[in-house]
Amino acid sequence: MMISKKLNTLLNEQVGHELSASHQYVAIATYFDQAALPTMAKHYYAQALEERDHAMRLVKHVLDSDGELKIPSVPAPKMGFKNSLEAVQLALAGELQVTAQINALVDQAIADKDHLSKNALEWFVNEQREEVTSATTLVQMVKRAGEGGMFFVEAFLKDGGLAEAEGAGGEGAA
Repeated sequence: MMISKKLNTLLNEQVGHELSASHQYVAIATYFDQAALPTMAKHYYAQALEERDHAMRLVKHVLDSDGELKIPSVPAPKMGFKNSLEAVQLALAGELQVTAQINALVDQAIADKDHLSKNALEWFVNEQREEVTSATTLVQMVKRAGEGGMFFVEAFLKDGGLAEAEGAGGEGAA
């Protein structure tokens, strides 16, 4: 099977976007680690690994599709945040951006009548729904709790709150 040159280019770019997201999540995790919020840090370290796994899933698709893999350079992540809200809002903004990028990939696969790629990309569409939902929940909780109430956000995460929130829609955590 062969993917179009346009889709190949977009997939290579998305590998870079996913790796960039992984780096950004490491930066967010270290902010929470240094702020003595270990459960928030653990959540974002896990997000970093998940984004790397997404990049690898795309790499595999390009290679399995007889495409040409070109991994782009990744810009340095934003480091240092003035507060927890800024960090979680950046995570949400990143997930919304990735959602738009995935939608563009699906649109290209449809335009190419590449049903195999479209099918492979549907996994990412569903994943992004979960990612945006989780990131939105954390932004809302951090806003509600304020910097002085981050212990409550920690407790929510420690008790599996995001997994339960994701499961409420019938899908469960990825």
